[in-house]
Amino acid sequence: MTHPRARDLGIALGSFPPGPNNAITDVPGVRVGHCTLIEGDGTLAVGQGPVRTGVTVIEPRPEVWASPVFAGFHLLNGNGELTGLSWIQENGQLTTPVGLTNTHAVGVVRDAIATEIHRARVGEDHFFALPVVGETYDGTLNDINGGHVRPEHVERAFAALSGGPVTEGAVGGGTGMICHEFKGGIGTSSRVVPSIGRDYTVGVLVQANHGRRERLRVDGVPVGERIGKDVLPSPLDQEMAMAKAGSGSIIVVIATDAPLLPHQCTRLAQRGALAIGRTGGAGETLSGDIMLAFSTGNTGLPAMTLIEPEARTLPVQMATDPLVDRLFDATIDATEESILNAMLAARTMTGRDGITAPALDHDLLRAAMSAPR
Repeated sequence: MTHPRARDLGIALGSFPPGPNNAITDVPGVRVGHCTLIEGDGTLAVGQGPVRTGVTVIEPRPEVWASPVFAGFHLLNGNGELTGLSWIQENGQLTTPVGLTNTHAVGVVRDAIATEIHRARVGEDHFFALPVVGETYDGTLNDINGGHVRPEHVERAFAALSGGPVTEGAVGGGTGMICHEFKGGIGTSSRVVPSIGRDYTVGVLVQANHGRRERLRVDGVPVGERIGKDVLPSPLDQEMAMAKAGSGSIIVVIATDAPLLPHQCTRLAQRGALAIGRTGGAGETLSGDIMLAFSTGNTGLPAMTLIEPEARTLPVQMATDPLVDRLFDATIDATEESILNAMLAARTMTGRDGITAPALDHDLLRAAMSAPR
């Protein structure tokens, strides 16, 4: 089912236009796949359900282990996990697909991605893989301790990898997530940035599970104040929630085909944090807010292998600072729109112990946006 997105409601953020799908997949070569797990209702029974979780996989380019991409990251608040960051910090390259899931399924997804890489590297038994897997906490709605995410679910997400439009809301790793005390999940957006000779694309995908209601802003409008808990109750105020507002986390994945070096990717990742702040996120103590940025603009980087490669140099390209500044603007706007799209696509969901996360009602949002400032 297709749901209205921000632009369908007349909310256009920033001056750069979106790509054809307004999604991270507008960056050539990037593909996204989901596996969504929804099963059962009622009282929590650990190991049985209710289940509201899943896996999302982002592929930077086909066989990225054979042709790595430059990458960088930024931590707004580190109460969360994105595996593989120490190697990205040291080496400046992303060499695996990126997985997103719930907090207690990181290990399963990480190991399954390593298995998928081994399956794809036919005839290569001696190599290393350091899969990058991010998490946010879905235990308010999901039986998070039940071990429901299994390797076959990662396989399904890989099998579902595709370009084009990306399904948003309560899907994949975002299935059980809550954002600014509305139903959250997966959201995406893109921007096309002009440059001399050609245009470049910035695409963003978020797993949004963060924020407090009263701080939510949309294009600067205090929407969270205008759609208060007296209008749409917070799932975190319900008796069995066992979590407080502002906990939960967000993972932001930023892709671009502009040729960036690793330190420039890190700078791009930092700008994702500005978008979290613009929408009202504060990087609270119990929120793990982590941004990863990668660039597909350079090709021919050598594969990660245990065999000693040839000692040589490689020509690479890099964007100039004026172009990087435009990419900053595009990243901030696309990240803000991705967070909003995650909430707009998600439908009201009832999870374990009858806890209900309400959707961000589109009519209420329109009214809040049009009220006098």
